[in-house]
Amino acid sequence: MVKARFHFHRELNDFLARSLRGHTFACACAKSSSTKHMIEALGVPHTEVDLIVKAGRAVGFDAPIEPDDLIEVYPARHAPAGMENGALLLRPPLDAADLRFIADAHLGGLAQLLRLAGFDTRYDNNFPDDEIEQLAQDEARIVLTRDRELLKRRTVLRGCYVRTLQADDQFREVSERFDLAPHVRAFRLCLMCNAPLRPAAPGEIDGRVPEGVRERHARFVTCDVCHRVFWEGSHWRRMRARIDALAEAGR
Repeated sequence: MVKARFHFHRELNDFLARSLRGHTFACACAKSSSTKHMIEALGVPHTEVDLIVKAGRAVGFDAPIEPDDLIEVYPARHAPAGMENGALLLRPPLDAADLRFIADAHLGGLAQLLRLAGFDTRYDNNFPDDEIEQLAQDEARIVLTRDRELLKRRTVLRGCYVRTLQADDQFREVSERFDLAPHVRAFRLCLMCNAPLRPAAPGEIDGRVPEGVRERHARFVTCDVCHRVFWEGSHWRRMRARIDALAEAGR
């Protein structure tokens, strides 16, 4: 065994035992331990960590633990002054094409809001954890969950532990974490299927919408998976106002 010191910053303290929060503490570690192993053994999923500083320099998850190390662990978007360079972080910055999600069974409302905002989001309340892990790996998706153990799985490369309970608050939380606001493209995806919506030709909507709706509206979109038809009615406008307000709060 070797003894090292750890200090977790900001919201990473939420994952620690109360006695370890907010200060530097000593911990006994097996000689073969890596920083990732010890960080997760202390309760913090690796997906929540963006920077590890050991003896004053940035290191990776595979760095070995050595006697009397001081290991400081930082959450997403909170690198200390002088270490903001993305090359020092554990993962490269995300771009718009990387903002693809998979949400676990407890986050159906959040999944729908993400789809409403135009973000490709897989969701099924029957997905077991193994399938979420596999889909995240196969499709390069960011795992959204309130299950920290799911985020500790080795092949889950990117994820987010969602702290809040209400869907609007969850959307704001995820938006801030991944800087979603500049990439919102509302009403691009079907809220039910996650499939792209496309403009519907006049002949396609015959018999698929109420006659009064057909008379009052000129533009319709449809989903080729579930075959639903959408139009810019009062519900659409309310949803648009909701997602605009949420996106604006994240700017």
